[in-house]
Amino acid sequence: MDTKALLTLAVIGLIAGFLASLLLGGSNLLTYLISGVVGSFVGGFVLNAIGVNFGIKNAIASQIVTATIGAIIVLILARLIA
Repeated sequence: MDTKALLTLAVIGLIAGFLASLLLGGSNLLTYLISGVVGSFVGGFVLNAIGVNFGIKNAIASQIVTATIGAIIVLILARLIA
């Protein structure tokens, strides 16, 4: 991955983590980043595995929605484990 791709992943992760935290509660920038980046992988895997396609034409918006759903899953699992 080049620098631009890593920066894009971090920004999408921050946005997704922030949105997930709005829904579930939380207020830490590092938590936003971690849950969003991990959530992007989890969301992509889960949604692809069950065959969900939102039909969003904009690639960035689609990635943000997918990462937010994944971040919500990650945050719920983390709270259940903790």
